[in-house]
Amino acid sequence: MYLCSVLFAFIYIPCNIIRQKRKLSDLLTSTFHHCVHLMSAQASTGSVASESLPVSPSPGGEREEKGGRGLAGSKYVKLNVGGSLHYTTVQTLSKEDSLLRSMCNGGVEVTTDSEGWVVLDRCGRHFGLVLNFLRDGSVPLPDSQRELEEVLTEAQHYQIQGLVQHCHTTLKKRMEGFEGACRIPMITSAKEEQRMIASCRKPVVKLQNNRGNNKYSYTSNSDDNLLKNIELFDKLGLRFNGRVLFVKDVLGDEICCWSFYGEGRKIAEVCCTSIVYATEKKQTKVEFPEARIFEETLNILIYENGRGSGAGGVALLEPGVSSSTGAGQSEEEGAPSITTSQHSLKA
Repeated sequence: MYLCSVLFAFIYIPCNIIRQKRKLSDLLTSTFHHCVHLMSAQASTGSVASESLPVSPSPGGEREEKGGRGLAGSKYVKLNVGGSLHYTTVQTLSKEDSLLRSMCNGGVEVTTDSEGWVVLDRCGRHFGLVLNFLRDGSVPLPDSQRELEEVLTEAQHYQIQGLVQHCHTTLKKRMEGFEGACRIPMITSAKEEQRMIASCRKPVVKLQNNRGNNKYSYTSNSDDNLLKNIELFDKLGLRFNGRVLFVKDVLGDEICCWSFYGEGRKIAEVCCTSIVYATEKKQTKVEFPEARIFEETLNILIYENGRGSGAGGVALLEPGVSSSTGAGQSEEEGAPSITTSQHSLKA
């Protein structure tokens, strides 16, 4: 019996060891095949991912890509306009029928850099103004003429017709305002005065105002009257700017004298200064004949557009009243016509 037990032990134990070795071998084999399968799957996935990833830019510069599908799939847009960075929405860029809308819907090729910025090869100085116009429909324009023309150029490039029209309207208004400004030339020489009066097609009103020619003291009211003459000249210049040429002469011989010209010749003159004799010395007196100045200004309007010569000329004074009233004539003479002329001018 003992012998049988020993034989069984010698036979069973080696067989059991062999079975354990086979199981271990099968386990190692299956594990190996499983690892190989996983490595193959990872290798195939890595190749696909490497094909879909963009190539990193080289150290020498950024890589730009061009695409024709536009920005329709995006909600927000990053714009690099000549180095000026802007962040806006596709809805804003698409508000008007313009080049920017074509970029959004794919009608125009879009150039982007490696960071996703849409690159526009334009100056970005006024692009913020362009975006504000698209957002609000209106925008304040620059005061500078040069900057306004630059905005117009950008609006024409981006084909934003609303902004183009806004710029044209503003330019036109500024030009009209500039042309309508009241300019009063200052005479510097006798030759310049003759040339100016001879070449001017409009009536001319000249005020001589040279206080340097005074040799005597002024009377008590002379300073006030002198200022009133200058003030009236300025008012008439503003009122009849465009119809009458008003010029100042500070180099003439008279202290205060009005001259009226039509068709290149002198029509009338109103001298406002005279010499009066006081008890011991002479004095310079300056008057303010406002009614006569209004009268002569009204008279020269008949020479506007060449209407003062020939049978077509119409005299505005009443019959019997001279149009060349001198300094020595009293203001009472011709009073009815003076009143009518003054009322017409002030109206």
